[in-house]
Amino acid sequence: MADSAIKLITGLGNPGSKYDKTRHNAGFWFVDELARRYNGIFKVESRFSGECCKVTIAGTTVWLLKPSTFMNRSGLSVKQLSSFFKISPNEILIAHDELDILPGVVRLKHSGGHGGHNGLRDLHAQIGKEYWRLRLGVGHPGSAKDVADYVLSRPSASDEVEIRRTIDASADEIERIVSGDMQKVMNTLHTK
Repeated sequence: MADSAIKLITGLGNPGSKYDKTRHNAGFWFVDELARRYNGIFKVESRFSGECCKVTIAGTTVWLLKPSTFMNRSGLSVKQLSSFFKISPNEILIAHDELDILPGVVRLKHSGGHGGHNGLRDLHAQIGKEYWRLRLGVGHPGSAKDVADYVLSRPSASDEVEIRRTIDASADEIERIVSGDMQKVMNTLHTK
């Protein structure tokens, strides 16, 4: 798989103030941080079923997207925007919460299964699985039956500090990610 420039960065989450501070919205937190750093202002775009903005990162025009479809329909929004601008899955980075990784840990990877994540499951159905993922660790509640309540609740203060730290570390690497220098990014992020 050849590394290619990233042209669309989507954060997964649920819309509405009820979900703003929940673990499941870690992907939204990430694209919000990018918008802050690169002076992007999100606007509702009904044709893309979400909020989006265009920024310039490392000399490349990049779309930032927050689907407004709720987590289990995230793929629709990504498909609408990527189809319109002819962005291939290899040029897409999806930032999402990851149960199988502890808070304070982040992993960048290409392709793979959805691991039961409803947002990724819908993305697979809409655009396939050949996209990049920024997996932001939020930890696991310990029991599968507790997962829904866990991801839809706010992390502890210490866990939130760790999640925000990984978001900052990942945002610090965004120019290399957008440029397609994925191996160097993995070498940096995966050793923190």
